[in-house]
Amino acid sequence: MRRIAVLQAAWDSWLDAERERLAAWLPVFMGTGVLWYYALRFEPAIWLGPAVAIPAVCIAVRWPGPRWLFAPLAAAALGFASAQMATARAPPLETGLPAHATIVTGTIRAVEALPDGRRITILPAWLDAAANPLRRSVRVRLQRADDGALDSGDQIRIRALVRPPASPSYPGGWDLQRDAFYSGLGATGYALGRAERSAQAPPPNPMRLVQRLRETIARRVGAVIPGAAGAVSVTLLTGASMAIPAADHAAFRDSGLAHLLAVAGLHIGIVMGFALSVCRFGFALSERASLFWPTKKLSAIGALAAGGAYMVLTGMHVPIVRSFVMACLFTVALMADRRPFSLRGLALAAAALMLIAPQEVPDVSFQMSFSAVLALIAGYEALRPWLRRLHGKNLPRRFASHLAALALTSALAGSASAPYGAYHFGHVQIYFVLANMIAVPLTAMWTMPAGLLALVLMPLHLEALALVPMGWGARAILFVARTTAALPDAKIAVPHIPVWGLCVFSFGLAWLGLWRTRRRLAGPVLMLAGLASPLADRPPDLLVSADARLIAVRTQQGAYLQQIQGGSNFTRDAWAQYWGIESFQPIPSGIVSCDNDICLSRPYADRPGAMLVRGTGHPAGCQDISVIVSAEPARGLCAKPWPRLVDRFTVWRFGSAAIWLNKDGASILTDRGNRGDRPWVAPLPPARQVAAPSLPPAGADRAREPDAAPRVPVADNTNGE
Repeated sequence: MRRIAVLQAAWDSWLDAERERLAAWLPVFMGTGVLWYYALRFEPAIWLGPAVAIPAVCIAVRWPGPRWLFAPLAAAALGFASAQMATARAPPLETGLPAHATIVTGTIRAVEALPDGRRITILPAWLDAAANPLRRSVRVRLQRADDGALDSGDQIRIRALVRPPASPSYPGGWDLQRDAFYSGLGATGYALGRAERSAQAPPPNPMRLVQRLRETIARRVGAVIPGAAGAVSVTLLTGASMAIPAADHAAFRDSGLAHLLAVAGLHIGIVMGFALSVCRFGFALSERASLFWPTKKLSAIGALAAGGAYMVLTGMHVPIVRSFVMACLFTVALMADRRPFSLRGLALAAAALMLIAPQEVPDVSFQMSFSAVLALIAGYEALRPWLRRLHGKNLPRRFASHLAALALTSALAGSASAPYGAYHFGHVQIYFVLANMIAVPLTAMWTMPAGLLALVLMPLHLEALALVPMGWGARAILFVARTTAALPDAKIAVPHIPVWGLCVFSFGLAWLGLWRTRRRLAGPVLMLAGLASPLADRPPDLLVSADARLIAVRTQQGAYLQQIQGGSNFTRDAWAQYWGIESFQPIPSGIVSCDNDICLSRPYADRPGAMLVRGTGHPAGCQDISVIVSAEPARGLCAKPWPRLVDRFTVWRFGSAAIWLNKDGASILTDRGNRGDRPWVAPLPPARQVAAPSLPPAGADRAREPDAAPRVPVADNTNGE
């Protein structure tokens, strides 16, 4: 009994010390509920989330005793229900899209600049003069030479080849179909002719008007600042980054400066700081306002209005919405004379965002954004006494303290978000602190203020006075990104972190950041366990794309790839990131031995191998293999009992496949087996179909967008099992 009393006293003491932090854990449980919903392989009943959330909330509010148990349950159920409601609000998938070229007519919703052309989004859209429009938007990439005048709100007619959004490159990979489902996108494709504008009209609603304003700003910025510097400037002012060349995008990513292109807290902080300074200066010009008005609070309100306008102008993406919510809390705290930065503010921002857009929780921007801010708030809270001792009154000490704060900010935010970047992109950056110490002050002190001044001068057609200096700053940022990315080992490919490992790391990060006492030191142990999770995870030995045009084999000697004409480079690069390799070697090589059209892969001496069939011949040695992989129909190549089969029709029906070669045979996971039957997953095609849709033209794959997938001829799928 005495031991129980001691434990109870220790628990009560710890609970009293951490009581203020308990509420900050509720968004963690909300996120758990959201992720649980997306991890299911079936669509749950719409009443399930509310049926659990409502009673749990009532019990947690009414009875303090069991609150510690029912409050987390209520938060998780609320997140689950929020994801269910977001799915219910989205329009259903488009089915029955034509496999041939079609005439798309409708209203332009957005015009986006690309490095070598433009892309338009059409909503509402009609295909081949159908009686009713599609319920979702259609995105079409224009021909490179098509430079006709197009604006949001215009009526358009264009001949194009459109397809549904592509399925994941491998089971468990980035789900483009889920992203398209929640964004309202129904089809993507490319134009086969020039766009014909049939009518001009103003945008039908305020948000479309904002979109046209963004397009106008982008054109006027590009007219003064050409090339990649102009594309970077457009990104900082409008949030549209599609026009940045791929090589420069890679340079920003490899140097650790990609966050400068993802408009978020840094950018809105610069805007609000600039607006706050202007408002304070304006009030200071009036003696009466300086003496009798609460100029600090009024300036904060003006800065918040400027931040809200910038959020709308840049497209209201997840990172900037999170930043604006925190800015609102900052303003409220300032008005109430409370401390503006706190973990509760971050928790409120996370909860609000998960209620509004829960589909963003599995996305990289949500994960990197909140992990970085959590690390900054908790890190500065823990290191504040040390920073105060470093800060001095003389100029050298003050400069050193600002330099240390800048380096600490980059280190905290970059280190906390790096595992999420590694999970989604397959590599980590080495020199991100150095690059950020140069590029961030350059952006905050020069490039962004010049851009904001340009926006003010645009109605007077004097924007060139500010855009020219902004271009100098953008070129300097590009120089930093390119130079850093060119350094030796600027990026390092890392093994893929499994989902459970990322969850363990995330829980450890939350444990370290949200608690206050020494028990928080258990967080780094969990974080290290999550980072070490690739050691306990075994990647697949073979990967097959959803069109069977790509087949990859992983061995201890390297990774080998068979790519036939039309194979997606986007899928190939996604596989390289998944396996943590720089490049593939062509088949045959090394442990993969080939004889005519038959290749045998035996990565493990004590396990059956795999047979890669590239022709239609009947191979020998079927008794020594556990699976046949073929880019063509391959049933009947081996005598019964057949090995397991993954061929063209297998992946056509079930999506991309991952294959593990085990001692007791091959284990196969398909994309459909991994995702299950969800609203954003296309219905399972029939096993037999007499008519076969035609493939795209031979040269069409060069113009295909990453989010578009080629169709595969339909026929009898036997799967050989």
